[in-house]
Order: sequence, then structure tokens, then C-alpha cells
Amino acid sequence: MEKTTVELCKKAKAAAPAVAALSTDEKNAALAAMADNLLAHEQDILAANRKDLDSARGTISNVMMDRLMLDHDRIYGMADGIRDLIELQDPVGYIEKTIRRPNGLEIRKVRVPLGVIAIIYESRPNVTSDAASLAFKSGNVCVLRGGKESYRTSLAVVTALKEALHACGITEDAVNLVSDLTHESANTLMEAVGLVDLLIPRGGAGLIRRVVENAKVPCIQTGSGICHIYVDASADIDMAVNIVNNAKTSRPSVCNAEEVLLVNRKIAPAFLPALRKKLVDERKAQGLTPVELRLDPEAAQIIDGVPAGPEDFDTEFLDYILAVKIVGDVKEAIAHIAMHSTGHSEAIITDDAGSAALFTRDVDSAAVYVNASTRFTDGGEFGLGCEMGISTQKLHARGPMGLFELTSYKYVIHGNGQIR
Repeated sequence: MEKTTVELCKKAKAAAPAVAALSTDEKNAALAAMADNLLAHEQDILAANRKDLDSARGTISNVMMDRLMLDHDRIYGMADGIRDLIELQDPVGYIEKTIRRPNGLEIRKVRVPLGVIAIIYESRPNVTSDAASLAFKSGNVCVLRGGKESYRTSLAVVTALKEALHACGITEDAVNLVSDLTHESANTLMEAVGLVDLLIPRGGAGLIRRVVENAKVPCIQTGSGICHIYVDASADIDMAVNIVNNAKTSRPSVCNAEEVLLVNRKIAPAFLPALRKKLVDERKAQGLTPVELRLDPEAAQIIDGVPAGPEDFDTEFLDYILAVKIVGDVKEAIAHIAMHSTGHSEAIITDDAGSAALFTRDVDSAAVYVNASTRFTDGGEFGLGCEMGISTQKLHARGPMGLFELTSYKYVIHGNGQIR
């Protein structure tokens, strides 16, 4: 029997104390069973995913279809992400610091679970297993509200995870999936004061803006990524071309893909033709989708492309589109990023230590790179296991959110009769 979203939240809240009290060994054993059961149900999950793909075909873009699609390798990757968490330190009970006062009191700052974490996300079914396993290892209960495009797949994944929890003698209410895919269920989660301890939106700018503007429960702003790469005058051209190619084309539909390229005026005449050859000509020759280069007037004098419109430097394309602008120096690049970035990930390609130091000091984003692709902004790549999302705000959590970011803390004080 299906439960309403409120009923689901109430069951999650009731299950939270038992999940918070699980030992590290109990959680790790359950995670291993969850990973194994995900693989045991591979054919069920793939069958559900085929139905989701068939329903979505023609209604969403090809790059969004890629986000929705699961195959053997991606399911194994989901299972590996769960197993990676087993090897990571359990944050629950971790003592961050101990203070001993002159009066003999011993004060410990101890990590504790948040309680019930709700996640609203869109077309990526791997988020279902990532979010569930991260919440569980950090001692939390999750309420998952995926997109309608991926509901069948998410249900198959959650069914496998719940079965594993049950086999380990742990309440299945540790992992919950909302079946109501209307706006009303999302509104319910946003207003579930007293039932939801943290709400995390993962998706496009519209979803994140709606949650941030309307949520009555605490929420974390994640995901929206207008990521920049600045190619400095001293950059190695081959390195810069390879990094930009990776950041734009390896998976353009994800939030850590590059959307804006800033190029120093001195290197532009040599760099831009090499870039166009890589991103446009070679991709066409290989039968791949070429990148549409949207050029400011100065870049358009060097290479062919599409004239950049007024919104192109403020757009998360999530597609094979790259906005290109010429700048005079690293300070101008930093100023542009400050005006247009969403605070996700930015990179500088340079051989100048001074430029690198200035860029990393003055660019105020969650992840700032020197001579590396923005595509590394990811919980797995940062050694956090899988991730709950990438926070682009500054309070509580910033950047890829792993286990410790899904906990809070309390002070535990030991005395021997002290009074004040």
C-alpha cells in the first residue's frame, strides 16, 4: 500500500533513532549487503530503466537521456560507490576536539547524525543508491524524491536496498522513496518542519531556486554549475586544449562540466585555433557531436563560431556548448568569474606561479583548480566515496558532500560534581 509523503516522513522520523544507534560494524555489513543485492537485481533494475528510457525518449535531450541511462558498468559503479563507504571512517561518534577546563570539566565536541535527510533530485538514478548509502553510513534516514523520468529505475534500486537492510535485521524505513511525483510532494518535503532535518535539492537551477526560496526546513543549495576555465598567457597549449576538451566533452550534462572559457589575449591567436580543431573539427571527423563555440567579438576575429548572446555567460548549458571570452589578464578573469560564477568549480591553466596564487586566493568558489579539469569536483574523486551533492553555499557544507558533511555535532561534558 502506497503511503502519502507525510506518512513516509513520519515513518522515517520514527526510524531515525534506531539507525543513529547502529554500530560501525552493523552499518558496514549492511552496506556490503546493499552493494551485493544491487548487483543481484541488475536485470530488474535494467528492465525498469529501459521502461523509463522508452517513456522519456523524445521528451528530453540526448545528454539528459545519457544521465538517465543505466548499463552494466554504471550499476557496478553504483555498487562500488557503496563499497567505498565501508572503507571510510564512520563520522558518528568522532571526537573533533576535547577541551579541559581549569575547573576539571572535560568538554568533547562529538559528531552526530542529522536525523532525516530528504533529497529532491531529477533524472539520475545513480543518485538513489549514492544518497541512500551515504545517509545510512552517516547514521541518517533518507527520504528520496526522484524525478518522474527515473521513477521506475529508482523504485527497483530502492527495492534491492530495502531487501538487503531487511536481511541484516535493520528497519527498511532507513531508506524511503516518495511515490507521489507531483509538485505537491516536493512542497510537502519543503514544509515538513519537525519531520525533515535537512533538505537537499539536486538538479537544475530551477529546482534549486524553488527549494531555496520556498523551503521552511533547513536546506543546502547544490549543483548548479557555471564552471569556468581561464587559460593564462603562460599556459602550455597542449595541456590547456586537453583539459578544456575533458571539462567540456567527457560528460557535458553534469554540474562540474565547463560552461565558460576565458582566454588571455596574448595566447588566444595560438590557442583558439588548436582548441577549435580539437573540439569541432576532430570531433566531426570521428562522428562525435562537435562543440558549439559561442564567441565574444574578439574571439570571433580569430576562429569561426556562433556569436555569443547576452545570456551565454550566465547559462549552465549542460550540452555541447561553450561560451568563449577574451580577457586581458588574470585579474580580469577573476573579475568575470566573480560576476558570473555560481560558486561551483573554476580552473586556471598556467605556468606562472604568481598567477596561480592570485587565482586560488581571489576566486571564491567551492573548488578552485590549477592545471586540472573541473570534472574532478566529485565525491569519489575527492576520496569521499560517493557524494550527496556539491554544495555551492558556505554554511555547514561546501563542495562535494560526503559522510562528515551529513552530520552535525553536540558537546558532551564530563564532570565530577562541578557546579557554577
